Amino acid sequence: MFERKALALPGCFELQPRVFDDARGRFVKTFHRDAFAQHGLHTEFAEEYYSHSRRGVIRGMHFQTPPAAHVKLVYCVQGEVFDVVVDLRLGSPTYGQCATVKLSAAQGNVLYIPAGLGHGFCATSEMATLVYKVSTVYAPAQDSGVLWSSLDVAWPLEGAAPVVSERDAGFLPLSAFQSPFLYAD
Repeated sequence: MFERKALALPGCFELQPRVFDDARGRFVKTFHRDAFAQHGLHTEFAEEYYSHSRRGVIRGMHFQTPPAAHVKLVYCVQGEVFDVVVDLRLGSPTYGQCATVKLSAAQGNVLYIPAGLGHGFCATSEMATLVYKVSTVYAPAQDSGVLWSSLDVAWPLEGAAPVVSERDAGFLPLSAFQSPFLYAD
């Protein structure tokens, strides 16, 4: 039902579901509890939301800290984004490292992000709609992030200034972040 491709960060996967195109349009199944369980992936999600972003918008690098840390499932239903995850789990062999993937409505791919990874993206199409499914309910006291520009990532801005919220621009750089996350094999 899903092709699963491991990314460079342990527990993080790009999933490629079957995409059905015909004269009516398109059908894509982005989540199936039993298929996820067979792959050893989290199957209980508490909330779902989406964002619309214009080209050059950067959102991130977001996460929730324990006890509200969550697994995230993200996919793009309009346009495309350059998606970034950073490993924030102390003891991880890839702590501080990033992985990137292009998520697009055309491809229909899905990114599975385990707890302890920061997440963000840059909209690379005129408009992009990203859907997020998370395993815990939003908890304002545990909502946090690291500064997007402090990561070793070549953001696809093509010389343009990014559009970043005041909140996201105010996060600490990765080098100053005190991680509450622990890596477990």
